[in-house]
Amino acid sequence: MKRKKVPMRMCIGCKEMKPKNELIRIVRTTDGKIEIDPTGKKSGRGAYLCKNDKCIEASMRENQLSKALDFRVTKEMVLNIKEELLNS
Repeated sequence: MKRKKVPMRMCIGCKEMKPKNELIRIVRTTDGKIEIDPTGKKSGRGAYLCKNDKCIEASMRENQLSKALDFRVTKEMVLNIKEELLNS
């Protein structure tokens, strides 16, 4: 039986390559909203983060989320993302 290849993605916070299903996709939709994409299939520009606070903080501190999404991400947007991740 043939094994499926596991897609790898890089976390923009810690810069580690991890399997796609272990990361969270943050997406900038076509109408300019920043959302969490639990399915990983929403259309728009996406970036991947580990499921911990350190990576979220690092991505904001180094402005990596804004660069990856090609969009100015405010601190309020990051706080909303953080709250959603902690509640889920």
